[in-house]
Formats: sequence, C-alpha cells, structure tokens
Amino acid sequence: MFKQCLMVVGLAISGSLLAQEPVDLNMVNQIRQESFHRSQVMDTLAHLTDRIGPRLTNSPQMREANAWTRSKFTEWGLANVHDEAYEDFGRGWEFSNASVLMLGTHPVPLRALPLAWTPGTNGPVEGEVMAVKIKKVADLDQYKGKLAGKILLLDEARPYKRGDTPDSRRYTEAGLEAMQTFNLPTAEEKKKLDERMKGFGERMALTKAMNEFFAAEGVVATLNISSLDNGILRVGAGGSRRAGESVGVPALVMVAERYNQLARLVAAKQPVKLRVDVQARFTDDTNQPGYNTVAEIPGSGRDAKEIVMLGAHMDSWHAGTGASDNGAGVAVMMEAMRILKAVGAKPHRTIRIALWSGEEQGLIGSRAYVAKHFAKYPEPTDPEQKALPEFLRKPTGKLQTSPEYERLAAYFNVDNGSGRLRGIYAQENAAVVPIFKAWLEPFHDVGATTVVLRNTGSTDHISFDAVGLPGFQFIQDPLDYSSNVHHTDLDTLDHAEPEDLKQAAAIVASFVYDAAMREEMLPRKPLLEP
Repeated sequence: MFKQCLMVVGLAISGSLLAQEPVDLNMVNQIRQESFHRSQVMDTLAHLTDRIGPRLTNSPQMREANAWTRSKFTEWGLANVHDEAYEDFGRGWEFSNASVLMLGTHPVPLRALPLAWTPGTNGPVEGEVMAVKIKKVADLDQYKGKLAGKILLLDEARPYKRGDTPDSRRYTEAGLEAMQTFNLPTAEEKKKLDERMKGFGERMALTKAMNEFFAAEGVVATLNISSLDNGILRVGAGGSRRAGESVGVPALVMVAERYNQLARLVAAKQPVKLRVDVQARFTDDTNQPGYNTVAEIPGSGRDAKEIVMLGAHMDSWHAGTGASDNGAGVAVMMEAMRILKAVGAKPHRTIRIALWSGEEQGLIGSRAYVAKHFAKYPEPTDPEQKALPEFLRKPTGKLQTSPEYERLAAYFNVDNGSGRLRGIYAQENAAVVPIFKAWLEPFHDVGATTVVLRNTGSTDHISFDAVGLPGFQFIQDPLDYSSNVHHTDLDTLDHAEPEDLKQAAAIVASFVYDAAMREEMLPRKPLLEP
C-alpha cells in the first residue's frame, strides 16, 4: 500500500511538472520513432573512427573530419554550414609508425607510441637506457654533459595494482540518488584547486625547459610510463605545437609492464640498449588557425534570432580512433540534428550545432567561439597570468558581452563516452531543475530520470558557463570510459554501445527542440564576477 501511495504521489508530481512546463509529446513520439527505428548514429560514428581515424587538432585527419561533417550537414538540408576559424592554434602533426626494440642476445619488441607534437627519429636510432629524476627545472643542471646518446626513463617504476572493480559499469539507482547531494565548496578545496592549477603551469614550464635541454645535450629519445596498467597505452602531448619553439627529442609512452622491466634492469646496473624508430612529422611549417564546424536549423517567427546550441568536440588523441572521446558525442549531436530535419521540426528559435576542435588542449575551440560571439573577460595585465594558457588564467575585470549574449537560450554538450544518458547536470542553476525534469519525463522508460544541481567540468559547456551562459552536460553511464578507453589505444568503435547512442540522440534532439520552442528562454543563474 505504501509503495502504491508513493507511485500516486510520483505521478502527481510528474503531472504537475508537465502542466507547468509544456512538452510536445507528439514531437517526442516522432523523435523516438526516428531515433530508435531509423537511426544513423552508428554509421556516422563508424565513418569518423574506422574511416577517418584519430583527429588530433590541425592534423590532416581533423581537416578531413571537418570536410566530411560539412558534407553530411549539407546533405541533411542544414543551413549556414561552414568552418569557423579561431586563433593560431599551431602546427598540425601526425605519425605513421613507432617501434622500440630491446637489443641483446634475444631482442624483445616493446610497445610504445609517441607523444603528440614530438619529432620523429629520421630512421632507426640506438641508445643506452638511463634513468633520471627531474621534478623541477633546477634538477636539469646535475645532468649537464651526461646525456649524449642516451634514451631516458623519465618516470619511476610503478607497482602493479590489480583491479578490484569492474572495468565497465553503469549507474545504479543508488548511485544516481547519491548524485542529488550537493557538496558545498570549501576553502580547502579551493586551495587544492589553486595548487593543482599552479602545478600544471609549473609542469608546462618544466616541459619547455626539458625540450630545450635534451635537444642541446644530444639525448636520443625519452620514455614515459603509461598511466594505465594491463598493456593499455594512454597518450598525450609533448614537444610543442607552436612554430619557433623547441620540440625536444623523440618522446614516447610505453606500456607500464615493459617500462617497469626497463626500470628494474637499470636499477640493477644491467646495461640496456634500445633501438627506436618513430615516423612522425609536422604537417605545417607555420602556426595555423584551428577550425570549428558549424551548421543550423533556422528558427521561424519572432524568436528566430535567439539560439539554442548543441555541441561536442571532434578532436581526439592519436592512439586509438577517438570513438568514445569524443566521436560518440559528435555522432549523437549530428544524429540529433538529422532527426529534427527528418521529422520536419520547425523550431521557433534557431538550433545551431558546433563541432569543436582544440578541446583536448584546454577547450580552445569553444572558448574562442564564446569569446567571439558572446562574451569574454579582458586580457590580464599581470605578466604571470599573461604567460599562462587561457584556460589557466583567472578572470579579471568586467565581463565584456556582445549583442548575441542575450540571445543564447542554452548550450547542451555530450562528452563522457558512449554510455546511455541518465539525466543532466543543472550546473547550480536551480531554476532549470523543474524544467529539465519535465523534459526528461518522456524518457524515464529508457533510463533517463535524473536532474542534479551539481556542477561537472572538464569539457566544452564550461566555456559557456564561465561567462554566465546556460551551458549543460548530460549524465552518462561511465561504461569503461575511465578504466580503459579515455585517451588510450583502446578508444575504438568496438567499445561504443549502439543502443545507448540511439537513446542519447533522441534525448538530445528532444531537449534542444523543447528549448527552441519554449515560450521564454531558459532562466540563468547569477554570474559570479571575479
């Protein structure tokens, strides 16, 4: 009886929400039918990943992805299809092969991949392995004159840790319920964040100093340990993408178990010699702009100048094919636009999609777009702040807004793998919670039930949120995003979940349509000026 009462109360609440926030259920039906029974989301994802492959910003494959997505938008009948340039991002880079061989009586191949924006070897090179401990710039002095012809181990060996949780998981009801708790920010957390950001800046300075020092000292190559065990390679950036800066020496990441083997041999004073062959190149001689791909479904009527945006970052790292990070998000957002065109949606507001680049280097593409179209803070005058990348700078001065600032209704983002959408983060905007609950109601039967006030970060909605615009990221089942595929060589189409992506596309299409048809724009939370 008690459970029945709860069900009655729940239905009453749902009915109340729908009464307060109208939802076009006929349009929801059409969206669900198109998404669940005529989906093209996996075709899109397969082309981006299996055919085009990894999409490092400004690489030839990224440019191919820009061109292909433009062609699909045009084929589907979208308007204002174009690539939009932003600041000089830097040079393009690509690699075609990498091999490491431990020499000796019984040569052993060791699996490793180069860091992005590091040079190739110009053919096979050999060197003796040497371990170094460099934590700060001053540590370089002790190695002056000692590194010529060496291959350096830059990390210490890491003890193997056996997994005690499943590689892949979905949110439980208890897990989703726990997300409803809002954790108040504390001074200690702010201090830790400031320390992390300071540490990031110091690491960037150290990388620049090591690039110059290693090249001058005649180092053959460097090796880092992968941050994941079990033979998984997680890559990132090294060298420099900026023309005119030192790119250092060939730099690779090696699987942890093989790296540990080298470290143990060196610690035991056993001579170790490697042969390294990396075929990598910069595809531009000068710094080039980056590009975001943009397209629209034009609005109609008095609200046509107002905009609802959806987006995902199309750039990826180079180890896998960028399927979960973030080909999945791109495919979902493209599919949402295709669905809306297929069902003949006539939104009051313009619906605009943006496929970002430069996300992996600090949300560069979306930040530049927001600064150009909506708002930005003044350039800092403090020399220390000016020396930092934009995403590390603290906002100063009064926010400078453009006329478009008042016309953006909302921005919606997907960037946490290929898992099913379970709800949405309200990003501390309490006024949108009942609205989003009403919009989610028609998708409770496919697992999307949760709206939380919590913030989430680290992806492109933050570019909007940082200047007071309503930017939101969806809650997704994690699957094996963090455990296996994030920035790794396992980030391939095999790890994508087709039914989850169909569900996600339907929800995104419905959300952006609801936002485009709503009588008023979504409420905004107060802007916290610096």
